Amino acid sequence: MSMIIRHQQIVELVRQRGYISIDELAQHFAVTPQTLRRDINQLADAGQLRRYHGGAALDSSVINTEYSQRTGQHLTEKQKIAEKIAQDIPDHASIFINIGTTTEAIAHALLKHQGLKVITNNLNVAGILSARVDFEVLIASGRVRPDGGVIGQATSAFFSQFKADYALIGISGIDEDGTLLDFDFQEVKVSQTIIENSKRVWLAADHSKFGRHAMMRLAQLDAVERVYTDVLPDQHFQQIMQHNQVKLVVAD
Repeated sequence: MSMIIRHQQIVELVRQRGYISIDELAQHFAVTPQTLRRDINQLADAGQLRRYHGGAALDSSVINTEYSQRTGQHLTEKQKIAEKIAQDIPDHASIFINIGTTTEAIAHALLKHQGLKVITNNLNVAGILSARVDFEVLIASGRVRPDGGVIGQATSAFFSQFKADYALIGISGIDEDGTLLDFDFQEVKVSQTIIENSKRVWLAADHSKFGRHAMMRLAQLDAVERVYTDVLPDQHFQQIMQHNQVKLVVAD
């Protein structure tokens, strides 16, 4: 197979799946991972896809990857981040948790705790944590999305009634200037209310979120106290966090 045809097929596979790993591509085309890395670098330089650590994805600021695909992306990284965050959360704390597959991983990690009070707009998080009889789980009202997220004006109003010890939030992207970005306007409004009504805001973002673009502005990095990730980000992002006195925690 020629390189041109392989490049065309790589782009088509990424378009179909949203994200695909280098290992999957190497098996599909029966070539070495090194060859696929070169292919992905060339396609990324041409603006046809976005390279990530271990794979490639489409880079759209308007449409997010489908939930079914996001649940399978960076599983190990999300679990590492979730475990690290859970280690830092004390028992008997009150917690806001927003929409996202990373926050769902955090919910699983929190099952080892005792006496948590959780307020969430994520039906999947509520389902995970409600298994603990000593937890109090409150779910916001509003419009339910296919991914289990609850959004809308009523959702924001619900969160504004509380003042939580911690907000554990996920994000779709972190722009080069430190802006936290997401795809859904109503989801952003809810997350802003969560941030405003929390004593401490901790952001969970795997390496693929740094430099990823989305259309809606949620906040600047200085709105969060800590950023939990799986790989040390570029020096540029480290400097932004240092300037804004944001603690960087790398789950390793």
